[in-house]
Amino acid sequence: MTKVTNILTDSHLRRHNYLRISLSEKCNLRCTYCMPHDGIPLSPRAHLMTADEIEAIATVFVKNGIDKIRLTGGEPLVRKDFSLILEKLSKLPVKLSITTNALLTHRFIDDFKRFGLYDINVSLDSLDAEKFKFITRRDQFKLAYDNINQLIAEGFNVKINAVLMKGFNEDEITDFIKLTKDQNINVRFIEFMPFDGNEWNKNKLVSQAEILNRVTDHFGVEALKPLLNETNFTARNFRIEGFKGSFGIISSVTNPFCDSCNRVRLTADGKLKNCLFSNEETNLLTGYRSGANLEDLIDDALNKKKAVRAGMTDFDQLNNPDLHTNNRSMIAIGG
Repeated sequence: MTKVTNILTDSHLRRHNYLRISLSEKCNLRCTYCMPHDGIPLSPRAHLMTADEIEAIATVFVKNGIDKIRLTGGEPLVRKDFSLILEKLSKLPVKLSITTNALLTHRFIDDFKRFGLYDINVSLDSLDAEKFKFITRRDQFKLAYDNINQLIAEGFNVKINAVLMKGFNEDEITDFIKLTKDQNINVRFIEFMPFDGNEWNKNKLVSQAEILNRVTDHFGVEALKPLLNETNFTARNFRIEGFKGSFGIISSVTNPFCDSCNRVRLTADGKLKNCLFSNEETNLLTGYRSGANLEDLIDDALNKKKAVRAGMTDFDQLNNPDLHTNNRSMIAIGG
């Protein structure tokens, strides 16, 4: 196969322009699908990227074609130097966004506006306070919900991400969609995915087909309007006729979108992951600190990217713990 000269184009000719940077392995919630019950061993502080290192490594990516950066965690807003990091990255020619649980967003409204961060994805898996408490192991629903409404009122582009788990919150699908009736927001339903410590099995999965069946049973087949998918889409989007907002389905397990993937991930300890499902990592932080050529490291990592889900093409492979329990927990990846 002919070697691709652009370091962000992989051997399957997928061009990557979207970098997700995890700022922290810590979180102020303990969501069961994200963090193992007993937590995770945290990286020593010296092993984490500093604000200057985040800027420097991100600059290499931007130089080679990254034009969108999303800040993730853990919870990115728990990092004490978050505003400094945001200021540094705002000087790069990229579109900035963030994924957060919204518990701290009220403290950063002015910084978001000052540094041009208007795209905010909020993780919210239930509209019921008791379910929220159960899944997050924290009694913080009111704060999260109030802050979401504040973000909407302040003019931010808000998306709500809900991980669906059978027997827990699939009965709330239509309630979530009703949030889009009078508000121009996007609710996205995410299939439960396998990661270390989250006790995944396919019986907990709520598939795209099941979601759409619930939607049409409630709102009617004629009311469901498919929307045009974005380039490099992750969510297949729909609207209920007459509603201001929309909803999407991220079906990474049952109906993956790997053929148009344009995303790479940088963990808080500076490891490059070329796929969310992959347990292979490239240590860019060590490379940066030792003076290595980061472009060569990135090029090598991208050319090892598999065509589909780190090589896992069916349920048998996804159910095989040897193939995914060596991957990090979601909280240590950054989503």
